[in-house]
Amino acid sequence: MNEEKGGEPEQPRDLKERTEGYALRIIRLYSALPKKDEVAQTLGRQLLRSGTSVGANYREANRGRSKAEFIAKMGDSLKELDESDYWLGLLLKANVMADSLLVPLIDETNELMAIFCAIIKKTRDGLR
Repeated sequence: MNEEKGGEPEQPRDLKERTEGYALRIIRLYSALPKKDEVAQTLGRQLLRSGTSVGANYREANRGRSKAEFIAKMGDSLKELDESDYWLGLLLKANVMADSLLVPLIDETNELMAIFCAIIKKTRDGLR
């Protein structure tokens, strides 16, 4: 991963890379959940499914045969992000993990949702 001045990791600029990085962060979070906590594991499996689907749907969107198909698949990515936000929020409110581990991922989820909303809106506007 690229590094900015000061040694801080730079966010990938490409959404393909960024959504893959998001999925990897979700996988690492799931792996860190308490194994014997049934609530943590149940919420974690839901998050694992939705969080790793974002990038897969984004890739499908880019292979779409039409703008309408692109918008639909981008909408699927947005739904998965929204669902991930829900599961992350429950993990946070249930005090399953330290806030410091969850909040950065919640922030990234919200940033990605804003990006996907903007892309969908711009593409829809281009169809009119």
